[in-house]
Order: sequence, then structure tokens, then C-alpha cells
Amino acid sequence: MATTSGNVTPLAQPAQDIAAAPIIRTIGLSDLHEALRLGWEDFKAVPSHAIILCIIYPVLGLVLARTALGYSVLPLLFPLAAGFALLGPFAALGLYELSRRRERGEEASAWDAVEVLRSPSFGAMLGLGVLLLALFVTWVATAQAIYVAAFGYEAAAGIPDFARRVLTTSQGWWLIVIGCGVGFLFAVVALCISVVSFPLMLDRQAGAGEAMVTSIRAVAQNPVAMAAWGLIVAVLLVLGSLPFFLGLAIVIPLLGHATWHLYRKVIAPDPNPRPIPPRPARERRPAADFPAALFPWRRKDGA
Repeated sequence: MATTSGNVTPLAQPAQDIAAAPIIRTIGLSDLHEALRLGWEDFKAVPSHAIILCIIYPVLGLVLARTALGYSVLPLLFPLAAGFALLGPFAALGLYELSRRRERGEEASAWDAVEVLRSPSFGAMLGLGVLLLALFVTWVATAQAIYVAAFGYEAAAGIPDFARRVLTTSQGWWLIVIGCGVGFLFAVVALCISVVSFPLMLDRQAGAGEAMVTSIRAVAQNPVAMAAWGLIVAVLLVLGSLPFFLGLAIVIPLLGHATWHLYRKVIAPDPNPRPIPPRPARERRPAADFPAALFPWRRKDGA
């Protein structure tokens, strides 16, 4: 009798763990369209965050291209634009928070995007973000090595010379084929480990490991839909990058919001959600307090 009671306990715990694992749904192309539509609705409802969260990309890109590296940065413009697909899931953390608030019928403004910093799982998000950053740096270094292998270290004389090299020479076509192939592998890795990871960590306070495993499971169960999603992301990022990266100010928030809704379609609702402790009320401070408002832990007396 003691043996029977002893056998029940160790078997019950794995069953609970299995039940607690996120349930993956099978989605279709129509779900991707719906996620994009809902993402666009979120973007129209809270458009001001585009300046705060996304305008840094075109500004930084133009400044670096013109003042720091000059025309030598031309070979890296496309890899940098493509690399946004690697960093995008982490860069869009604030957008997930805004979409979640709108989903719950709560007030959502640009300022509310920073609430993600107080999430219990922000440390896990930061860890996965560092992993994506390492992937991004590796991709840019690899792209630079491929360009050097094709054309050597001599910099292009300008944009026309660079375009002639890439589009009218055999080395240029080799560069395009090999570069796109290698970039595709980086994109697949990033998609597999992050397509629903950050929304899952924000929504359920999951750890980075659990989130990555769930993301891989989601891709494995929906290979066609996820491949289509990756293609949509790539096409939109290319289109957003064409006018000197300025289009990314719209594309990145659109994809960020849409990713939240894609997560909702792929991952079934948690039947036993964890209780979330109430957050302390955040004092609304005027814009004149910037940048002091970024440090709410400082006492008003300045001590």
C-alpha cells in the first residue's frame, strides 16, 4: 500500500508540467492577414510611439553612413537593413505592451510602452535580446567577410560604382547569391527562437528557455504559415529600408503590433493564468521633467 502511494506522487508532477506547457495552435495564411490587420489598427490607435521607438533607426543609419564611415558603409547597408529582422522581436517589446493593453480595453499611450521594463520577466527578455544582438553582430561581420571575399578591401567610389559592381559583374552576382543564402540561414534561426518568445515572456512571465522551446514548437507545427510570415517580414523591411530607412518608422511598429496578435493566434490562452501582483500606480509627470522622469526611484527632494 505504501508502494502505491509512493508511485502516485512522482508521476503526477510530470503530468502537471505537461499540462502547463503552452498549447500550440495550427494557423493558416488568413490568420497572418488578420494579425497584420489588427497590428495596423493598433498602430493607428497609438501612432506617436513610432517617433519614440523607431525614428532612431533611420537617423542613426544616416548619421553613421555619412559622418562616420562615408561610402565605405555601402556594402553593409543591405545587411544592416536585413538585420532588423534579427533585432526586431526585442526592439518591439514596448509595442507588445501597447497591444496587450488595447486588447484588455485599457488606456494605451506612447508612455505606457515603458511599462514593459517593470515586467517580472524583463530579465529573461533582456537575456534573449542579448542573444539576438550577438546573432546580429555575427551576421554583419559575416556579410562584410563575404563582400571582402568578392571585391577585396577597396571601397566603392560612390553609389553608382557600388551598384555597378554588384549588379553587372560575376563577383556581384556571387555576392548576391551567397549573401542571401547565408542571410536566410540567420533569419531562420532568429525566426525559430523568437517568433513568439517575447510576447510569451511578457504574457506569462515565462523563462527564456521555455519561450525559445515554445517558439521552435510553434514553427515546427506551422511551417508553411511561419515561412510565409518570415517572407512578409523580409519584404516589409526591404520596402521600409528603400527610402533611406525612413519607412522603418512605420514598418517596425506595424510588425511589432502584428507579432503580438500572431502570438495570440498561435498560442492558446492559458487555462490557469498566474496571478500577477498589482503594479504600483505610476505618477504622470510632465514632459518638462525629462530626463529626470526616467528615474522614478529618485526622491522628489533629490536625495
